[in-house]
Amino acid sequence: MAIFSVYIINKAGGLIYQFDHNNTRPELEKTFAYPLNLMLKIYDDKVVVAFGECDGIKVGHCVLGINGITAEGRYLQDGREILEVLSTAENYPINIKFGRQKLSTNEKIMLASMFHSLFTIGSQLSPEPRSSGIELLETDVFKLHCHQTMTGIKFIVIADPRQTGVDVFIKRLYEIYADFALKNPFYSLDMPIRCDLFDTNLQQTIEQTERQGINTV
Repeated sequence: MAIFSVYIINKAGGLIYQFDHNNTRPELEKTFAYPLNLMLKIYDDKVVVAFGECDGIKVGHCVLGINGITAEGRYLQDGREILEVLSTAENYPINIKFGRQKLSTNEKIMLASMFHSLFTIGSQLSPEPRSSGIELLETDVFKLHCHQTMTGIKFIVIADPRQTGVDVFIKRLYEIYADFALKNPFYSLDMPIRCDLFDTNLQQTIEQTERQGINTV
């Protein structure tokens, strides 16, 4: 069980805090013969699997390295273009490492803004008046929990589906926000949170939740 990430979004949809606690991304290596049985394309300056899945390699996985040489976007560290290397028969057999790259700061900001918009759309589409919006998104590998305060601040927690006590953890996260952000005389409302005490107390609470599983108030 684990809590992967915490996001805090202000009422305008801006990302004001993000913390990755246990966001490891598995990597897969496989040796291929020519021709490559995966369809790859350039997306957001990365070489991504567009079609074909095998041995745990999924659509959306990025090329992270070839023959032990790390990938940097669409190029290898030695300057060679990845798609050109993979299209040359003389380079085979070839070992390719696949995985999901960590999100950049800009990508996290963009995703926070997108979720803010989806939250608003969900509230408007609800057949019930005064809908609270999206509170839970569930997949086979994670759950996204969202709590919006009366002032419009959204606390988002991405956790293992088996993790217990996330609702109570979000309440404690709100308390940490109130104690170490709102009561900080140097903090401006709706601005990015930069406070060592906030980070420390958040990490301690995450570790306690993972270790014990908080299921009572």
